[in-house]
Amino acid sequence: MFVRGVDTFSPFSEKFFLQIIDHFNFNSIRNAKFNQRYLITDKYWDKGSGPIFFYTGNEGDIWDFALNSGFITELAAEQRALVIFAEHRLYGMSLTFGNGSFFPPQVGLLTVEQALADYAFMITELKQQLNASECPVIVFGGSYGGMLSVYMRIRYPNIVAGALAASAPILSTAGLGDPQQFFRDVTADFESVSPKCTDAVRGAFHQLKELAQRQDYARIQSEFSLCERPSSPQDVHQLNGLLRNAFTLMAMLDYPYSTHFMGSLPANPVKVGCDTMLRGADLLTNLRDTAGIVYNSSGLLSCFDLYSLYVECADPTGCGLGFNSLAWDYQACTEVEMYFESNNVTDMFPPMTFTEEERARYCSKRWGVSPRRGWLRMQYWGDALSTASNIIFSNGDLDPWANGGVRHSLSSSLVAINISEGAHHLDLRGSNEADPQSVITARKMEAELIAQWVNTERSRLLKKS
Repeated sequence: MFVRGVDTFSPFSEKFFLQIIDHFNFNSIRNAKFNQRYLITDKYWDKGSGPIFFYTGNEGDIWDFALNSGFITELAAEQRALVIFAEHRLYGMSLTFGNGSFFPPQVGLLTVEQALADYAFMITELKQQLNASECPVIVFGGSYGGMLSVYMRIRYPNIVAGALAASAPILSTAGLGDPQQFFRDVTADFESVSPKCTDAVRGAFHQLKELAQRQDYARIQSEFSLCERPSSPQDVHQLNGLLRNAFTLMAMLDYPYSTHFMGSLPANPVKVGCDTMLRGADLLTNLRDTAGIVYNSSGLLSCFDLYSLYVECADPTGCGLGFNSLAWDYQACTEVEMYFESNNVTDMFPPMTFTEEERARYCSKRWGVSPRRGWLRMQYWGDALSTASNIIFSNGDLDPWANGGVRHSLSSSLVAINISEGAHHLDLRGSNEADPQSVITARKMEAELIAQWVNTERSRLLKKS
C-alpha cells in the first residue's frame, strides 16, 4: 500500500495492540488500557520458525521510522523474518489518554521503563498469537530508539536475543561526556567541507549580535525575513536557537541523497549549506538562506515565524513540533539528560548554555517536575556495559550524536561499528546507489552478527522445548 504521500511501497499493515497503561501499579487507574499502534509484515517470514525483527519505536510517528529503515526489511527478506515496528507510548497515535495524555498526572506515565514494558508485553503476546514461541527476537532502533534497543537487551534478555542500536547516544543522554561535544561536532562537519564555511557562519552570527546590541530589530526582521519584528533579547535568543537548530539538522541528516525524514533535505545538505554560506559577501542573507534549506525547502514560505518553526525546550538539539514535541520535552525533563551548550569558541554558534540549574528551572516551570539526575545511568548501566552481550553499537562519523555513544567494542559480542561517511543511523536506511562503501560494509557485518545470534537463540529455544 502507499502511505502518507510517500511514494515508497510499504509492505506493512497498521494494527493496534491493547496495551496496559501502568505496568507497575496494580491499583492504578483500574488497570486501564490503551491502543498502541504497531506496523507488521509477514511478507518475508518463515512462519513459526523465522526470527522476529522488532523496532523499538522512538520519539515520533512510527510510520516515519518504518519508511526510513529499509535495511530492516531487506535483512528480513534475507533471513526470512517477521518485522514489527512498535510505536512509543504518547507519540503518533499511541496516546494513553488522548489529548489529555500531556497533562499531569497522566503524563507521568511517560517513562522509559513503561515504554520498555510495553514492548516486552507486546512481543510476548504477539508471539503467542502468531504461534511464534520458538522464534528468536532481535530488536532494532535508531537514536533514542537505539537507546531503547540497548535497554531492552539489558532489561529483558529473556525476551530479546540481540540488539542493533544505531546512533544511540546512551552515554551523553545519561549525563556522561562533555557538554561542548555536540555542537563542536556539528561545527566539525561544516568545517570538513571548508574552514571558510565555519568562518562565514561565525561572521554572520557576529553581525546578528551587533544588530541586537544596537536593538536594530527592524533590520533583523528584514535580513531574516521574519514574519514579525523582534522586540526583545528573548526574541533574538529564539532566532539564534532556530538558526543553530537548522545546522544541527543538516549535520545529523547529511545523507548522500535527498531525504524526507524530519523534513525534506537535499543530498549532502552540509555541503549545500556551505555553498550557500559562501556564495556572496552578504553573510546575513546567506545565513537566512542556509536556514531556509531546513525551514523552507518547498520555497513557499514568504516569511519565517520565529516561534512556530522552532520550539525551545529541554533538549538543546530541538524537540520538534506538535504533540510529539511535548512528549519529548517531558522526557528530557525527567530521565533523558542533554546538557549540550554552544560557546562560540569550540563551535561556530553564539554562546547558549543549558546547565543543570537551567534545566531544573525550566522543567519545574513547564512540567512541575524535578529532573532525576543519573537515573538512566543507574537503571541501564551507563558506561559499565561489559557484562552485557549481543549488542551492536553503530555510529556514523558525520553524526554529532556519535561521540555520545559507544565507539569502541567492549567484547566479542558488544561490537562497535563506525561508519566513516555515515550520518544519523544511515545504516538503518534502505540500500541506495549513493551509499558509501563504509555503510555497505557495516550492514554486512551487522547481518552476519544478527544471523549468528538468531541461530544461537534458536538452538537454545529448541533445546528448551
